[in-house]
Parts: sequence; C-alpha cells; structure tokens
Amino acid sequence: MGMTIVEKILANHSKFDVVNPGQIIDVLIDARVARDFGGPNVVKNLEESNMSIHDASKTFFTFDTNPTGSDMKYAVNQHICRQFARKHNVKIFDINNGIGTHTLMELGLAYPGSTAVSTDSHANIMGAVCSFGQGMGDQDIAAVWANGSIWFKVPASVKITLNGKRPENVTAKDIVLNLLHEFGANSLLGYSIELYGEEVDKLSLDERITISSMATEMGAIILFIPPTDEIYDYFETRLNRKVERIFADKDAVYEKSFDLNISDFKTMVSLPGKPHGTVNILEAKKRKIDSAFIGSCTNGRIEDLRVAANILKGRIVAPGVVLKIVPSTDIVWQQAMDEGLIRIFKEAGALVSNAGCAGCAAGQVGMNGPGEITISTGNRNFPGKQGKGEVYLASPAVVAASAIAGYITTIDDIPETPANFDSFYVESKSELAEKHIKDAENAEKKAFAQGKVWLIDRDNIDTDMIFHNRYLAITNIDEMGQYAFDNLEGYEDFAKKVKPTDIVVTGKNFGSGSSRQQAVDCFKALGVPVILAQSYGAIYERNAINAAMPIMVCDLKMIEEIGLKNGDELFVDFETGKVENKSNGKTSQIEPFSEVQLDIYQKGGLF
Repeated sequence: MGMTIVEKILANHSKFDVVNPGQIIDVLIDARVARDFGGPNVVKNLEESNMSIHDASKTFFTFDTNPTGSDMKYAVNQHICRQFARKHNVKIFDINNGIGTHTLMELGLAYPGSTAVSTDSHANIMGAVCSFGQGMGDQDIAAVWANGSIWFKVPASVKITLNGKRPENVTAKDIVLNLLHEFGANSLLGYSIELYGEEVDKLSLDERITISSMATEMGAIILFIPPTDEIYDYFETRLNRKVERIFADKDAVYEKSFDLNISDFKTMVSLPGKPHGTVNILEAKKRKIDSAFIGSCTNGRIEDLRVAANILKGRIVAPGVVLKIVPSTDIVWQQAMDEGLIRIFKEAGALVSNAGCAGCAAGQVGMNGPGEITISTGNRNFPGKQGKGEVYLASPAVVAASAIAGYITTIDDIPETPANFDSFYVESKSELAEKHIKDAENAEKKAFAQGKVWLIDRDNIDTDMIFHNRYLAITNIDEMGQYAFDNLEGYEDFAKKVKPTDIVVTGKNFGSGSSRQQAVDCFKALGVPVILAQSYGAIYERNAINAAMPIMVCDLKMIEEIGLKNGDELFVDFETGKVENKSNGKTSQIEPFSEVQLDIYQKGGLF
C-alpha cells in the first residue's frame, strides 16, 4: 500500500520506512523557527529547563509580527531574543526582513520534502511548496530547538481535484475562498489536503502560497500543492543542488476524495467574523468601506502588488478611505520599488509600510477601530483580530478596486465618481479588565476532575476569542487568567465568574486560529481542570497536551446521554474516559487520554 505526500515526508524524517494515519512518531525538523511573538517564551522555556540548542544552523528567529518594534513590550521581547541569539549563535531575520514563513521559502530553508516549524499558526503555508510546515506553541518549539525533533500524530489525507477551466476573474484568493465555502471551518479538521488538477498545475508560486496559507482557516493540518518542474528549479537554484521529487504513490490511500468544478468558482468575499463565511461578491457589493488593506502572508507577494498597481495606476483612493499596503518580505518590497509599484501606490494616496505580518498582529498597520468597515486581503477576520471594526476578506484586485470606489466592488465596475461619507460617530466600548484572583499552584494532581459545567454551545471559538492578541506581550501565566474569553461575545465576564474546578464544555474546532500558548495557559491560571470539546484546532490541541492542560473530546451523543445542562455538576475520568452527570446520575463514555497525553500530564508538562 502506497503513501500520501504527508506520510512520505514524515516517514522520511522519522525512523520508520512507512507510517500510517493515527501513528505517533518523532519527526526530525529541518527548519526551527520562533518569532518575536512566542520567541521570549521559547527562550524562557529553554533557560528554565537548562536546555541547549541542538543545531544552531537550523534554528532561527523571525521578527515579523512587530517589524517596527514600536510597542514597548514587543521591543523588550525582541531584545530578549537578540541576546539569546548572540549567546547561542542563532540566526535572526530581524525587523527589516518581513514574514518569516515566506523568508524560509525565499531562501530555500523550506523546500519540497522538508519539515519546518514556527510559532506562526500559518507555518503550514509551506504546503505551497510541498514542505511539511506546522505552527506550534512555545513549549513545542523549545523542545524542537533542544532536541531537533518532536512528536506528531500522522494525519489522515484528503484529495481534492479541481476539474475544468478557471474563469478569468477568479484569482488564487477566490479559489481558496470557494474552497472555504465548500468545506467550511471544520469539515476537514485535522486532515492533510492534497490539491490536484490541470489548473492547479498552472498556479504560480505566489498563487500557491495564497491558497495554502488558508489551510488553517479550513481547520486542516496542511494543504499540499504538488510542485511543478518550475517550482523545483526555483529551489535547486537557491540550494545549488538537486531536490528530491516528492509525490503521492499511485496506490496511496485517502480517507476522503472530492472532485470540484473550478469553472463554477466565483469572485468571493468573506463576511465579517468568519473566514469561512464566504459569499459571491454580488451579495456584498456596494457596501461602504472606511479602509482597505493589501498584505499578510496570504496576499503580500509581488504578483499581488502588481495586480493592485495595475488597478491603482492613474487613479486616487476614494475620499475618506485609507488604503494600507504591506509587502510580505523585504525582497518583495525592493522588487516593488524597482518596478515602480511603490510610486504608483504613493501617487494613488496609499500608505506603504515596511514588510511584515501587518494587520494580523496587534498594533500594526492594517488594524481598524470600532465601527470601521475594512476590506482586507488577510486570512482572518475573526471579531477583534484585525481591530474593533468589521473586516471583509477578498483578493487584491477586489480590495484595490474597492479602495478607489469607496465601497466593495470588482475591477469591471469601478465608478467614475467615488462614494462619499456622511459624518458619524461611533462610541467605543471599554476594554477594562478586572484581574481574576486564583491560587491553584499547589493543587493536588489527579487524573480526574469534578466541577460545575460552563456549557458554551458554539463552534469555531478561535484563539483571539479565547485570549486576544492585544495581550500577547504577557509572559507571566499569573496575569493571563483575567483575559480568558474577554473577546468571546456573551462571555466577556467569564474570568470574573468562573471558579477553580469549573469545567468548560463546548463545540467543534475549539482553539482554532493562532499558535498562542496563552490561550491554553489562561485556563490553567484560572484553575479550570479540564476542557471538553467536540474537536480542537490542531495547534491548540498540541499546546494543551504539552502544557499538561487536560483536554478531551466529547460529542453531542455524550451530552444528550447524560442530559448535560449549563451549571450541572460533571465528573470526568482522564484515564478511563468515564463521564458522569452528578446532577442526575447519568453516565457516558468518551475517549480517554492517550498514552502520550497521560505521560505528559503526569510529568506536569512536556519538560
């Protein structure tokens, strides 16, 4: 029986010749990265555990979430990383460099068949070049830096084939938004996707990066696009050597296969709040906007900037609209300057910033304010992720056209006279938070939990809802609990009301989004003994297990069997999987801790 792409790459980096879905293996990592977000905690974990660097030549810092170093706490954290790097001879791609995952591909540090990890939840963007990239929390990254390898559960694979011809007005961003429309945020949760088709083979590197970058928003582990000879030539030039071809065997086994007609794909936008809430742009057309953003790891490439420049050339951004443009890397920025694109942007009235993650990171170019309507090329529009306003997601072509029109539109429907604003005022709500006092440091470690249930019947609760990115500079776990769920509508006062021993029970894809460890540690700080969800974001699941934060998978059947209601007293046994509703005596069974999870839990964490 043959292997899929992910199985081949993982087998090639393990002690096994053949691996199978569900198998837990140690995987050697070729490129090991920490960003300015997460980096200080990686340093903290290494130093507190007295661990050294396994191989400095494969170990990197990338400062991309705050490339200006304009925030005091970020500046302190970056300096912590710089001091550690000097001491251990670790390479830094500093604030003048741009997005770290893109740098890995630009320099050939991630290449077809390789493995790479980063504290970036979109590290699976490397699937664009058939490299196994994964976003991880700071404990995982510290372990990789110290050991060179880390455990993975081999994911099952899904094959998606796009048949037919791509319509002229359908961009790479539209392709992935159509895929999100088809599959949503969790129907492919935990899978490795392989994308095939005649039109897929024609995709440029930049287009592949756009599509693979949003595997995270689909809930997938990664989305692989098999390389063409042109892609292999790109890396062989950079590496000055032959790159081994990586492909799925003809008899590879896929858990699911889908055939879609790309001829039916439309120009799409994601409605505010949900990347997977995609609709035909006709449903959002004429929506007045306040700002527009072109950039992010999804659409900050040179091809994206060329598209925007072609539309903006000789035109002016609509009155009252702010257009912000952020190239993905300094190489792209320099190329845009050499080609005259920067001048076009400036003459059109756009703000052009230095390369980096931009609006996906708190306090950076591309954020918006309360009541502000933004159209963005980013990959996420969760509430609060890119600011306090509403964010629509679209292609660079749509964003540029909309910035000129003053409302959402397409390039073939830009008006002669842009829309204007009426005066308005939006009152911002308070962001004050009251610290939750807790004392669970010396609590006895037990392989079970019992407590009052918080039944939160919602799917796709992402890490920005759990622990907002404006608090990312916090590294002291004692300070994290007060911010738990303060960006989840209806639960803003959770941290004030929750009691130690209270149990959280929730829906599908809990913890989707960013790789932030704080979204796990905030519950530990509050003394929450276990979380039960129908499924988890892949990075969140790893972060929780590695931090010895008990998480378990339940389903609607279990909830119905025991008649679980909000406020019920619930007993959960981690080792047997037994659950009992103490309020009515009804019992059920869920999956117990795996051997790996139990071992890490009993040790008190990965270290």
